[in-house]
Amino acid sequence: MKPVVALVGRANVGKSTLFNRITQSRDAIVADFPGLTRDRHYGDARLGTREFIVVDTGGFEPEKPSGVVAEMARQTRQAVAEADVVIFVTDLRAGLSGQDHDIARFLRSSGKKVVLAVNKAEGMADSPRMAEFHELGIGAPHAVSAAHGQGVRSLLEAALADLVFEHDEAEPEAAGAGAGPGDDEAAQVAQTARMAQPAVDGVIRLAVAGRPNVGKSTLINAWLGEERLVAFDQPGTTRDAIRVPFERGGRRYELIDTAGLRRKGKVFEAVEKFSVVKTLQAIAEAHVVVLLIDATEGVSEQDAHIAGYILDSGRAVVVALNKWDATDAYQRQMLERSVQTRLAFLKFAAVVPISAARRQGLSALWKAIAQAHASATMRLPTPVLTRLLHEAVQHQQPRRAGRFRPKLRYAHQGGTNPPRVVVHGNSLEHVTEAYKRYLEGRIRAHFGLVGTPLRIEMRSGTNPYDER
Repeated sequence: MKPVVALVGRANVGKSTLFNRITQSRDAIVADFPGLTRDRHYGDARLGTREFIVVDTGGFEPEKPSGVVAEMARQTRQAVAEADVVIFVTDLRAGLSGQDHDIARFLRSSGKKVVLAVNKAEGMADSPRMAEFHELGIGAPHAVSAAHGQGVRSLLEAALADLVFEHDEAEPEAAGAGAGPGDDEAAQVAQTARMAQPAVDGVIRLAVAGRPNVGKSTLINAWLGEERLVAFDQPGTTRDAIRVPFERGGRRYELIDTAGLRRKGKVFEAVEKFSVVKTLQAIAEAHVVVLLIDATEGVSEQDAHIAGYILDSGRAVVVALNKWDATDAYQRQMLERSVQTRLAFLKFAAVVPISAARRQGLSALWKAIAQAHASATMRLPTPVLTRLLHEAVQHQQPRRAGRFRPKLRYAHQGGTNPPRVVVHGNSLEHVTEAYKRYLEGRIRAHFGLVGTPLRIEMRSGTNPYDER
């Protein structure tokens, strides 16, 4: 297994900036705002031929925290327990604090290898202020600048020393051997591009989206069987799109917990604006999205907006009605009616009542997820599509446009996730949207497509006599 390196420190010392520098990505949200990171955030990294996993954590307060800070502290303790080495990140410009001493005492008692990083040291590596960090009793401090990449490579060399790696043999130079934090920008761009490509190793990206405080983190924790994500009765607890590997029934997933999306007028903090961008990116990159709705509050206008984002992205979707156990018969009746009216454009999606806190309905939800993914990636043979097209025309022809009636000749599949059917013929620019929906319904019924949008594209053949 790859070694695990955890980044630990108090709030706003630059842990997420260092995480992005080490992983050569921009996966972690970074802003001059304390307490931005709240969950454990994992990323792959490499130093030369040595590959390892980096864990970003929230601001750590080990001494009797309360509220959401206590949940963040629990996440950090879990990250330390999982790690092979801990990088303790401090802030040179802010100096030592009592909280730094509390964290140092905790790390000394953990029995883990700890390397001390003094961040924001650009131009101050030889400053006398570096001496005070010896008081922590962690060892020699390493002056680094996560924002500029200074000292990061030597910090990692110290952290990875004496660790055992899966592959010790040298990789070909063309594959990027020797690349590491602080190297040329081209290497970072290449790494980011590789991470942005769609998964080709059979991993299904499953995103959970919804309004704030509907139970997204609670649902993922229920799937994992552990308190992997901070779940707290406070809207906006999750601020980043957190990705967690997961395996179920022999299939591998990447679970993505997203920040709750508010109405545009309610996004006050710049941090929330970053969160919205990360959430929309997560939806666009996912294979399947679970739209989580609070059954006690019904389908709101914002739920419909989020559903619109998912539909526009062409993602397979399952609608999950959370907190179902907290509703009575009348509420359930009104909820079903609001789903039919406000989410009418998602009528192809399965609607599953669940209770994430009580772990009820999760099997049915997984079945709907599997069905949606299978439908989104289904292969639609050209002969079958063409036969369905001819049968549809025989049953109901498209409306005549002037002297001509559109002629639909054959169809084939033009893509998956979402499935796209390309229809060829003449004068197809006159085919109405209503007729496209009619064709979509017949194709869905034949192939049993559930939980995925279906695109119908018309392509008219060129008339060789037009130029004459």
